[in-house]
Amino acid sequence: MELNRRFLAQMREATELLRTSGPAAATAAIQRALQGASGASTHAEKKEPVWSPSIMRPAALLATSRAAPHILEIDADVEPELDGKGRFLAASCSNHAGTRSYKVYVPSSYEGQSLPLIVMLHGCKQDPDDFAAGTGMNAIAEQNNCFVVYPAQARAANGSNCWNWFKASDQQRDRGEPCIIADITRDVIRKYHIDPTRVYVAGLSAGGAMAAIMGATYPELYAAVGIHSGLPVGAAHDLPSAFAAMKNGTAKAGSRSARTQPIPVIVFYGDRDVTVHPENGEQALAQCIEPNQHDVTVEEGRVPHGHAYTRTVRHDRDGRAIAEQWVVHGAGHAWSGGSRDGSYTDPKGPDAAREMMRFFQTHARADETTPLGTPRAPPVA
Repeated sequence: MELNRRFLAQMREATELLRTSGPAAATAAIQRALQGASGASTHAEKKEPVWSPSIMRPAALLATSRAAPHILEIDADVEPELDGKGRFLAASCSNHAGTRSYKVYVPSSYEGQSLPLIVMLHGCKQDPDDFAAGTGMNAIAEQNNCFVVYPAQARAANGSNCWNWFKASDQQRDRGEPCIIADITRDVIRKYHIDPTRVYVAGLSAGGAMAAIMGATYPELYAAVGIHSGLPVGAAHDLPSAFAAMKNGTAKAGSRSARTQPIPVIVFYGDRDVTVHPENGEQALAQCIEPNQHDVTVEEGRVPHGHAYTRTVRHDRDGRAIAEQWVVHGAGHAWSGGSRDGSYTDPKGPDAAREMMRFFQTHARADETTPLGTPRAPPVA
């Protein structure tokens, strides 16, 4: 109880510092609070990133609120993929909500045929190149004839490169960052021959929280969602509530997170995560499925010379797996099964990128009506 009171007092101090001294002072106060709360962490856990979703600067906030014509901009820059097979292309997207750059992986097999697309949302202090290297998703996409697009958070929008999942303005359809990410998705669909029924979104940490928001706000665009070490939709509405949810778990933090429209979902998290409480993963999964209407199977496993894990699969009435929950035992806040070529990865865990690809391949939207337009039904509040 004493720790919780001290933590909340430090969060109030950070909020006041934001007003009086600016984002840098506020972020420093938040980091001190988190370090104090996790003082008993193991050596491995101390190496996890301090998650600091710094507040958008006033000038940037004004820029994203101004109405502007919808413009999609494509750059001609081309970089070879690391394994020399596909192409990793740089581009950008601008609309009334702002501008974000992105990179898209084009598999070497692409000759104009209809292929699926995965939207990958990086975590804090990451960028598309780092996230692609760490997850290994480009190599897996190459093997499975799939496109991958990596939107990039702008430093002006968040000083730690975190997606602003905790802001009310960035949790809604046709506003803020969800609007920009949706337009990046549409941009790739239009530019290439993407199958609109096989478009998916996944992310890590802040990117995982934003992936959950994308599935909830644009259900006509994404056929399934992958959430790694993320939080449920509505878990927070500002910085103090964001850190409370991250530290305590959504339910313990008193979240008003809402149930969303059902969507197939695969969730990964480590049970030793001290950055985002594992309970958030359970709540994120619960939002995406109908309660008490599933046959459940549970299996235990272990990666050779690595982590043990528990995989829980929920099936619909027709026996199709509509939700998977992977709990990686002994893992912290890192992409499971990732490569040391990228940041915040844990090579000892089951391969989250490969398992997400497998899960996505079994799910496609049943209808093709207005894939780039209005939703089939609004999210359930």
